[in-house]
Amino acid sequence: MRIKPKIGVIVFATLLSASCSFAAEFMPDKVLRWGGNSEGGVPFILYDPSEPEKLTGFETEIAEALAAEMGLKPQFVQNVWDILIPGMQRGLYDIAINGIEVTPERQETINFSIPYYVTYLQMVVPKGNPAGVSNLENARGHTIGTLRGSYAYETLAKAGIADIRSYENEATAYQDMQNGRLDAVVMDAPMSIYYSQFNPMFEFVGEPIGRMEYAMTIRKGEEAFLKRVNEAIVTLRDDGTLRRIYDRWNLWNPLMAEYFNDDRPALEKPIMYEHWADIQRGARSWPERIKRYVGFLPSFGRAAVVTLEVSVASMALALIVGLFIAVCRLFGPLPLRAFAACYTEFIRGTPVMIQLFFIFYGLPNVGVQLSPFVAGTLALGLNYAAYESENYRAGLEAVPRAQMEGALALGMTKREALRHVILPQAIRVSLLPMTNDFIALLKDSSLVSIITLVDLTRTYGQLATVNYDYFGTGLIVAVIYLLIGTPFVRIARKLEKKLNVSLRGRRVFAVHRAANYNE
Repeated sequence: MRIKPKIGVIVFATLLSASCSFAAEFMPDKVLRWGGNSEGGVPFILYDPSEPEKLTGFETEIAEALAAEMGLKPQFVQNVWDILIPGMQRGLYDIAINGIEVTPERQETINFSIPYYVTYLQMVVPKGNPAGVSNLENARGHTIGTLRGSYAYETLAKAGIADIRSYENEATAYQDMQNGRLDAVVMDAPMSIYYSQFNPMFEFVGEPIGRMEYAMTIRKGEEAFLKRVNEAIVTLRDDGTLRRIYDRWNLWNPLMAEYFNDDRPALEKPIMYEHWADIQRGARSWPERIKRYVGFLPSFGRAAVVTLEVSVASMALALIVGLFIAVCRLFGPLPLRAFAACYTEFIRGTPVMIQLFFIFYGLPNVGVQLSPFVAGTLALGLNYAAYESENYRAGLEAVPRAQMEGALALGMTKREALRHVILPQAIRVSLLPMTNDFIALLKDSSLVSIITLVDLTRTYGQLATVNYDYFGTGLIVAVIYLLIGTPFVRIARKLEKKLNVSLRGRRVFAVHRAANYNE
């Protein structure tokens, strides 16, 4: 069977179009691209639970005010928190703003703006404090939760606490403590206020721990841009813009009063804090829940398109490359057979996430810079190509050797025999495992969220964490994945039936041709 050029052209056009659209979206003029993580980002960066399409948070307001002061238009770029700095160095955005603490280690690789917020760590325990944890000293021997790669994690480790559970977002840590898996949670005060102060199952204990400064990160070598950012922060501080933002979100504290040298009473009412409190305290009826779920649909729709595009393009690439690898391994000369075997074993023996990081963050070091869509498609496609090659190989070896010998005896060339006799039968055998692989790829496509693409899984995390609703939101996402995958399963079944009919026809043709040949 010959692979039609149209398939390769379609795949290439899809990748090129996505790459160009990404470049147009993320490299406009007079735009301040700022990176952050909106998943569980209360009160930093989040989508408003009452308006799922609206990005809010005190750092969102700071980024918008900063852009306005600099005469730029703000543009948010989603990325995972612990790779915000690599993403910035990769050039995905101009600055990163997401509660990033200033540390000596980070200062060696990036530039920090002047701090825009100063805070401390706060310990939170279950109501009644059954474990008796009240400070870092008596927390030893207990299970403590915090954010992965944060200043809080370093503080707990230095305090000699051995059992530290690290989390990608703060919501899951507090959820685990509510479920009895943690004795305490230690995180930045803003997170503690917004995730536990309204929950009757939690309480604050102990004194404020440490002192940390949040600053915006900027690439090394961009000192002129750093100067512009610092000047804008100073202006926003001096004209009261930052103070008003902190008041609205109820984040003003004694450390900020000392840092800003501002002892004035609040300039704004804590309207955003009260808005969040009302949402968390209010009991939702089923009609309200259904209305909220309906509000999620536009976000899930856009995310589903991303998931589908990445999955289909990756699978198309995997099928083409996998067929090439399988044919090389079985029918190619020795060098190609060795290459195919090494490729398959190497790809299957290394994690797909490592491959994705290498393609997206590693290749730019040698001058190869790909858009997130292209990088994600290549990583998943080349990874699954190794598995598809084994499916093809199993199918090819399942075809009796006599089929090839008979085709050659009838006067066919080896290429014609592969195309007309061997491959159609092999593909029929391989079709069912290929369908299973596509369903698996559909789920593995969630990995692309670590390179700024917002897919279904990432959207689920964003909405579930700010609404404290992993159950209902999770059911919706599960149904969407099921709806996406089901049509492809049905198409595979129809192709299988069609191939059965086609193969029967080919067998009749072979018999007639053999009879004519004998005559």
